[in-house]
Amino acid sequence: QVQLVESGGGLVQAGGSLRLSCAASGRTFGGGSVGWFRQAPGKEREFVAVISWSGGITNYADSVKGRFAISRDNAKNTVYLQMNSLKPDDTAVYFCAADNSINLFNYFNRNAYAYWGQGTLVTVSS
Repeated sequence: QVQLVESGGGLVQAGGSLRLSCAASGRTFGGGSVGWFRQAPGKEREFVAVISWSGGITNYADSVKGRFAISRDNAKNTVYLQMNSLKPDDTAVYFCAADNSINLFNYFNRNAYAYWGQGTLVTVSS
C-alpha cells in the first residue's frame, strides 16, 4: 500500500509562487510515476503534471506549461510541484497520485492512478 500526503498549499497573490510537496510512505511510490491533478469548485479533477520514476520524463497540461515544474527526490520519497506566475484560475485543491502502470497513453487520465493523497488547497487572489 502507498500513502501519499500533500503539503505546501496556501493563499498567494496573483504572480506569486508556491511549492507543493507529495510525500510517500508505505511502499513509497510503488516504483511508478507520480502525477499532480487539481480540482476547482464545481469542476472535474484535471491533470496538471506527471513525472516518471526516474524523473527523466515529464508532461504538463497546456494551461501550466512554462509556469509549473515537477520534480522528484526518490531518496526522500517526495515529489514536488513548483508553481510560478500563479493566476486566479489556478485556485483549486491539488492532489498527487501514483501508479506503476502509467504510460504515455494514460498519464493524463485520473482513473489510471490507484493511489491518491488527500489534497492541499491553493488559493490565488487577484
